[in-house]
Amino acid sequence: MKSLLRNFIRFSYAILTYALFPVLIFFWILKGIFNNVYLDRMTQRFGFNYPNLKAGSVWIHAVSVGEVQATIPLVNQIKSRYPDKDIIITTVTPTGALQVKNIFHDTVHHSYIPFETPFAVKNFFNSIKPCIALIMETEIWPNLYNECGLRKIPLILVSARISLKSLANYKRFLPLFRETLSHGILIAAQSKIDAERFISLGADPNRTWVMGNIKFDFSLPKGTIKQGEILKENSFNNRPIWIAASTHEGEEDIILDAHKEILKNINNMILILAPRHPERFQKIKQKLSSDNWEYKSRSDYEKTHHKCEVFLIDTIGELLLFYAASDIAFVGGSLLPIGGHNLLEPASLGLPTISGPHTFNQKEMTNLLEEANALKIISNSKELANNIITFHSNRSKSEVVGERAKAIVENNKGAISGLMRRLDDIFPEKQI
Repeated sequence: MKSLLRNFIRFSYAILTYALFPVLIFFWILKGIFNNVYLDRMTQRFGFNYPNLKAGSVWIHAVSVGEVQATIPLVNQIKSRYPDKDIIITTVTPTGALQVKNIFHDTVHHSYIPFETPFAVKNFFNSIKPCIALIMETEIWPNLYNECGLRKIPLILVSARISLKSLANYKRFLPLFRETLSHGILIAAQSKIDAERFISLGADPNRTWVMGNIKFDFSLPKGTIKQGEILKENSFNNRPIWIAASTHEGEEDIILDAHKEILKNINNMILILAPRHPERFQKIKQKLSSDNWEYKSRSDYEKTHHKCEVFLIDTIGELLLFYAASDIAFVGGSLLPIGGHNLLEPASLGLPTISGPHTFNQKEMTNLLEEANALKIISNSKELANNIITFHSNRSKSEVVGERAKAIVENNKGAISGLMRRLDDIFPEKQI
């Protein structure tokens, strides 16, 4: 009876994906008309033109920029242990694809992950021929997971997390996700709470463990700090800088209001503004112009001292460099209920860091930094401005907060070594 129910669930889901396929094609083409980056290798979304790899590749899926960044220690470890293996990283977003290219160049393959039709999924697996699948954080794809099960490909959710909001959404379709997680999937959860949530969705408790957050194993690329210092001197004449990173629509208004107040107290301070989504760059330029801000954008970059009030990063893959050039960091996606973004990059550089109150996607990281008094939480433009001014005027306090943040990052490293020990035990070299 249970087997019949599982087959019915799989069949129903497969029919649904085929029924939605024309809608997906229309939606993606429409999206590409407004932003042509979404037309990049579009056929891969629908089951065609994947890299043809030799049997036994290692497949890593990372949805977008942040997840791609988190794969760095994992990819390095796999290259070291299994140098003959092809590695392919799939992403959903074009920005994720560009990040793969910027970080790994030609040392790994890249493909967009296919939409969930059985036809596309089978073609994908036939082309890349993986021996293992490593899914970063939280990406549950029933047909992809089922195909791994049918082909007996070990599948591991790496540094897996699941928010309360996502848990509630998954539970609406509990039979589907119970079936999806029933293929012997291994779940290396970020925290005990995450592990319990996955188990409540049907994950096997004996194949679920807490590994910690792989993002803590992030290491600064060699020369990052020096490059930041050079950038600050050559382009900004060593003026004081605060950066607002990974901002979303609705947050820039609050940030720019804060910057107006800051300039009343620190008249030579620069705001580096780094929006999360590239498709918004042009709209933000228009806003800065209409609001009479004196600004420069990275795409108009010249190696001269900029006298601007706002410097807009309208490029991909350079956020870490501009963090390194900054004195104080604000991490966006947190002033509105979006869930926050990666706090580890500014923390690893020892920057005093500020966030809004909505950090439910970064809860573990936020709690660790808050408990160590290494993170300031603000709710509005006035609080943001006051904290920037305080950090600037009190350098000793700024340095103490930054050093605490850096210590938190160092003290929580080690998730990747624990994961690799598990992988070595489960999948010895002769198997992969």
